[in-house]
Amino acid sequence: MSQLICWLLVGLVHLIPALALFRPALITRLYGIASDSPLFLLMHHRAALFFAVLVACVWAAFDPGGRKLATLLAAISMLSFLFLYQSYGRPAALGTIALVDLIGLVPLAWAGWHAFQQ
Repeated sequence: MSQLICWLLVGLVHLIPALALFRPALITRLYGIASDSPLFLLMHHRAALFFAVLVACVWAAFDPGGRKLATLLAAISMLSFLFLYQSYGRPAALGTIALVDLIGLVPLAWAGWHAFQQ
């Protein structure tokens, strides 16, 4: 599996939540939070952070110099969610997100291992 493909797969994990930065209606669709809720602003900001992780992963796909930082950013994003998901009793509504993050750890581990070997 090439590093390019791995980084793009890890970026893909973050794509849908990142799109909510540009299409805020996705926040309601993805998370069921109404646009008049104070949590909507927080989730909109969260989308910006997902966009940052997405940009880092795409950057890492094409620039080896950014791969260590992208590994850390993506790992913090994905592992922290999985830890919190488990800590909160694995809520069924978030099961798909957890599964996608769990699957995404495979290409991240491969790409990250190679990033730190250089």
